[in-house]
Amino acid sequence: MSTLRPRVLASAYACHPRPATAHFPGEAILGWNLAREIAAFADLHLITWGFNRDGLEGTLAAPDGRPAEVHYVDLPPRLHEVLRDRHLGTRVYYYLWQKAAAKAARELHRRRPFDLFHQITFSNDWMPSYAAPSLPVPFVWGPVGGGQKVPRELMPTLARRDRRQERSRVRLQNVWRATPARRRTAAKASAILVCNRETEAVLSKWREKIVPFPVNGIDRRDLAAEPPAPGRRDGFRLLYVGRFDPIKGLPLALEALGLLRETAPGAVLELVGEGPEKPRLEALAARLGVSDGLAWAPWSPRSEIFVKMRRSDVFLFPSLRDGGGAVVVEAMACGLPVVCLDLAGPGLHVRDGWGVKVRPGRPGAVAAGLAAALEKLRRDPGLRDRMGREARARAESFYEWGRLGERLRAIYADALAGRPPRREERP
Repeated sequence: MSTLRPRVLASAYACHPRPATAHFPGEAILGWNLAREIAAFADLHLITWGFNRDGLEGTLAAPDGRPAEVHYVDLPPRLHEVLRDRHLGTRVYYYLWQKAAAKAARELHRRRPFDLFHQITFSNDWMPSYAAPSLPVPFVWGPVGGGQKVPRELMPTLARRDRRQERSRVRLQNVWRATPARRRTAAKASAILVCNRETEAVLSKWREKIVPFPVNGIDRRDLAAEPPAPGRRDGFRLLYVGRFDPIKGLPLALEALGLLRETAPGAVLELVGEGPEKPRLEALAARLGVSDGLAWAPWSPRSEIFVKMRRSDVFLFPSLRDGGGAVVVEAMACGLPVVCLDLAGPGLHVRDGWGVKVRPGRPGAVAAGLAAALEKLRRDPGLRDRMGREARARAESFYEWGRLGERLRAIYADALAGRPPRREERP
């Protein structure tokens, strides 16, 4: 093994620099950015889904320009057509893909052994690796999430059908966690990168291997734009960006807006995105009398989203179980204080210096807590400015992808030396 550039085999089913919905965008951005960082300090061989070919060709290279080797694994096209729109179809397809990817990994290792294997995506603790146990090299797993779930007290915010699906999801995850394949994966790992406290809890049996590591980062180019100038803006503008999905907690945001408008009748919440919850949210807004305080906007290019962030006062993101929450890190990078629930990824990203976290509880109490946080920030523009500066500084110092690449390099060094991973600063 070269001590300077180890030979690394990485598996990233989702991996694309410009993903569409079919590429699994959050996972794909994670996969591509970590693969890019690995290629900077290791001789990278990447196993990925053939569907990513259009975005990956020529995008991963060493500092001297030598391209990383990308190995595409495909299953019969008909299989994808049959499974893609079925309930759990994606998971079944991924299971079959992993089996094929494991076979490819063993063959690549037989031709010329690797120094380390890293499974990056999909990033869930309950999805085992089928390649790792059969490769006689150190194994890094993650960053993984999956332990997060909707708190019991907040289940009433979901429609009845969504409550059933949430319970079914948790039961299925627990079945997978009990499988020998998942136990072998965790036992084999030299380091398990974990993106939230809830997932750390379900992996507590292997706590000595756990390293806190976010699934979300920020590109240095996104940090190049100037942060917003300090000072009071006209009105009070809140921003949400994301899917209109049941788990995003948007009913809580609407209730909080109703409470806030009792003292700030001009407050406006802009909702950027799309999704199946929109009709239900529109009906709830009408019942709460806050329809005139909402500004609905469709998905926009990322550059336009960043402009909206820089023009807003507070980023409101009351998600119930986001494993990561990339938009929270992006809002921080734009100098925007964040109000969220103290749950999962957002609860890990946000600290008192650059945002406000509300503890989960009964829906009425949570909505009141969100409204109180927003009112405090509305009344104190100086506090908003200070939090915005702290948020941006945190994004620069911790979440920039190059910084995360440096941390990953140190994790590899420990694994290759046979040392337990060092638990550095938590995200």
